[in-house]
Amino acid sequence: MTILRLFFEFLKIGAFSVGGGMATLPFLYDMSDRTGWFTHAQIADMLAVSESTPGPIGINMATYVGFTVGGPLGSLAATLGVILPGIALVLIVMAMLAKFRNNRYVDGAFYGIRPASVGLIIAAGLLVAKITFFLEGTLAVGALSWKAVLLAAVLLVLTRWVKPTKKLHPVVFIAASAVVGVLFSF
Repeated sequence: MTILRLFFEFLKIGAFSVGGGMATLPFLYDMSDRTGWFTHAQIADMLAVSESTPGPIGINMATYVGFTVGGPLGSLAATLGVILPGIALVLIVMAMLAKFRNNRYVDGAFYGIRPASVGLIIAAGLLVAKITFFLEGTLAVGALSWKAVLLAAVLLVLTRWVKPTKKLHPVVFIAASAVVGVLFSF
């Protein structure tokens, strides 16, 4: 029964998370609250692992949650659940694109989806920032994680204003951040 529930939970996420993997985060927070399968802090860990491994973030997180909740079969169920709506939508759009290419209603629908997608991604970013920069998920200034703020500031400077490091591949910064996280006990 858990495997079937994993499939349907991620089917809903796949159907409604427009905007990519980061847009799945609000749905994962909701799932965490409803099911108790994982905590909000574990979502931040899932995000870190998903961003540092090959593949789409949303699919990586679905695979991770599925595996932790239901083992290999749960992993397969969650992954299939999250990708099936996208596959179905792409097939439908491909079949009808030529017919409705210049339809003003279709253009209007796609134009309307953009702000919703941006809103979901901003909400996900704010939730991740809250978990990352504040201890125990509080917003009190005294609970600010100064190590995380310092690391983010250093990465911002290195990726934006220091010429020798500005053009380094993002994997270098991900690996360096992982080492710093281990060394300084994040």
